[in-house]
Amino acid sequence: MLNSNYISSSFDAMLKFSEAYAKRTGTFFCIDPSVTAVVIEGLAKHKDVHGAPLCPCRHYDDKKLEVSNAYWNCPCVPMRERRECHCMLFLPQGNDFAGNSQILDIKLLIKLNQ
Repeated sequence: MLNSNYISSSFDAMLKFSEAYAKRTGTFFCIDPSVTAVVIEGLAKHKDVHGAPLCPCRHYDDKKLEVSNAYWNCPCVPMRERRECHCMLFLPQGNDFAGNSQILDIKLLIKLNQ
């Protein structure tokens, strides 16, 4: 769930990036907006703590090393090369979990997760 106490400039930047990237790649956010909110929040936290939006849906023994490798920095290599998003942030139109939105309403996300 989105932590409404964690709305930082990095969260806003990740939100704007996600919307622009979804439009550019023709992908859509998950039909369940709370999934998208959690992923964006995780990306923002990693950006704040580690300096890069490291994929929040994976376990890392050494996050700093993973950030420097850049493989799992969003958009990760699988997404850039094969349009595969493990986090379900960017989904192709035919995916069963894809919604029809490339825009997020942050006020709605906060309301849904209170």
